[in-house]
Amino acid sequence: QVQLEESGGGTVQAGGSLRLSCAAFGSNLNSFAMGWFRQAPGKEREFVAATSWSGDNAYYSDSLEGRFAISRDNAWNTVYLQMNSLKPEDTAVYYCAALWAGTMLEDSDYDQENLYDYWGQGTQVTVSS
Repeated sequence: QVQLEESGGGTVQAGGSLRLSCAAFGSNLNSFAMGWFRQAPGKEREFVAATSWSGDNAYYSDSLEGRFAISRDNAWNTVYLQMNSLKPEDTAVYYCAALWAGTMLEDSDYDQENLYDYWGQGTQVTVSS
């Protein structure tokens, strides 16, 4: 069983930056691919970014236009999401999720939220205009 705990959310002005963290407890993260998803008010949850278990590969939503970066530190059992040039439309609850990497994953798997095994409770990000 893996418990995930997000932190780092808050309120920031448009154009600002935030770094979200996701700490894992109960298991080593080096067996999991990790992803970030978000859900804005009144909208469905959507994929933001993901990283392979090793951190060698990263995947992003095309809508981000290169503003976000995902990273991981397996020694600290933590995954990060650096968010730059934030826009009001980035306002959402951000969730991290863990996907068991014991089987071979295809690149197309990483943005499929139904494949993820464990989820955090989410952290609110609000971007004011």
